[in-house]
Amino acid sequence: MSFSNVTRIRHFFLLGFAGLPPKYYAPLSVLLLLVFLAIACGNTFIIILIKMDRLLHKPTYLIFCHLALTDLAFGAVTLPRIIWKYWTGNSLISFHACFVQMYFVHFLGATHSFILMVMALDRLVAICLPLRYVAVFTNTTVTLLCGASWLMPIIWMVSLVLDALTLPYCGSAVIVQCYCDHIGIMALSCEDTYAVAEVAFGLAMYSLLFPLAIVIASYLVIIVTVMRVSSPNSRTKALSTCTPQLLTTCLYYMPRCFVYMANNAGFTFSVPLRISVIMAYSLLPAAVNPLIYCFKTQHIKETLKKKFCRSKIGV
Repeated sequence: MSFSNVTRIRHFFLLGFAGLPPKYYAPLSVLLLLVFLAIACGNTFIIILIKMDRLLHKPTYLIFCHLALTDLAFGAVTLPRIIWKYWTGNSLISFHACFVQMYFVHFLGATHSFILMVMALDRLVAICLPLRYVAVFTNTTVTLLCGASWLMPIIWMVSLVLDALTLPYCGSAVIVQCYCDHIGIMALSCEDTYAVAEVAFGLAMYSLLFPLAIVIASYLVIIVTVMRVSSPNSRTKALSTCTPQLLTTCLYYMPRCFVYMANNAGFTFSVPLRISVIMAYSLLPAAVNPLIYCFKTQHIKETLKKKFCRSKIGV
């Protein structure tokens, strides 16, 4: 492809939730704003809490920090523009801003998936090799693995965006989604996008399925190891340490896998339902994850109780 292709579209129109009557625009914008505030406040709180409490400077909580950062960034990339659309009625997004948003949407999704893989490996070593955990899974190890999870998608996402950017666009300019994504943009190209779409699909499946395979294998090994423990209390305690990780992982992977399998099985969603499902599985986990970290992680729960008790004594 040559960068000399002429682009006829200067702006895209974000369709948002198809078929929504205008009278619901203001309530929807308020609802999306509340979701955004929940994502921003909850994940910022987790990052600051772990950063400021030295007792939480451990591998597991550093991974939570990286996950919270991806959730926070994803909410910041996707929600403000769609909130603005429904608050002001302005659906326009500039051509290049749309590609920038597309880049970060897919980049952050891939990064989150790889960090979930690191989290599963952390639990695998902690439960299956407890005597070696402190030596194997150090803060440095987690920093390197999570750093790689951030760096790896940069390369192929840049290539993906550049390939899409070189195509000519002269369609209706309406993106049937609440934010710019690769499928929505490719549908507006004047040329055959089969090759670009196949590459994009392959990268998406690699970003999703490779970490998912490691996650599933890790938790299967964990379950087998725990079932071999003779004491029921020890089994329960070992599995309870995986609860927040399992909940976070299921919230991310299960809806995506369901949608992909449904599509492959020939089941088609209506446009409004498809958009609603994608927005739900993209944003609700980011809003819920901080609650999981706080109420399902023993050390974070104890830290919050101590801080709360101190604040009451101070009052």
